[in-house]
Amino acid sequence: MNVSISGHHISVTDAMNTAVREKLEKIERHFDQIQSIQVILSLDNSGASDGGRKSHKAEAIMRVSGQEMFVQAQDDDMYKAINEMSDKLERQVRKYKTRQQDRKTRATGRDNSYNNSEAADAASAM
Repeated sequence: MNVSISGHHISVTDAMNTAVREKLEKIERHFDQIQSIQVILSLDNSGASDGGRKSHKAEAIMRVSGQEMFVQAQDDDMYKAINEMSDKLERQVRKYKTRQQDRKTRATGRDNSYNNSEAADAASAM
């Protein structure tokens, strides 16, 4: 898995880098077919009008075969934003994995029903 962590209007510290990588390891345990993840940590100073709070944003773009998933989380604390981002990404991965498993079971169910109807047609022809 190729992980790229970058900062926009913020320098990515070792602690942030470690926090992101630890959270992404949990996601990789759920789903091992991840091709790459690009994480962008940013700081938005435009919130100065509402009490001088700075908004920290964590975004991730994850690529798996045939699909690209995007999540975004925003909070007053960068580490809370990273946690929220990883939770959202984990939910998307679980949903994607469940959909893949459902497609496999539906596909085999369809084949079995086709074979059963074919056998019934052959039996009625005799």
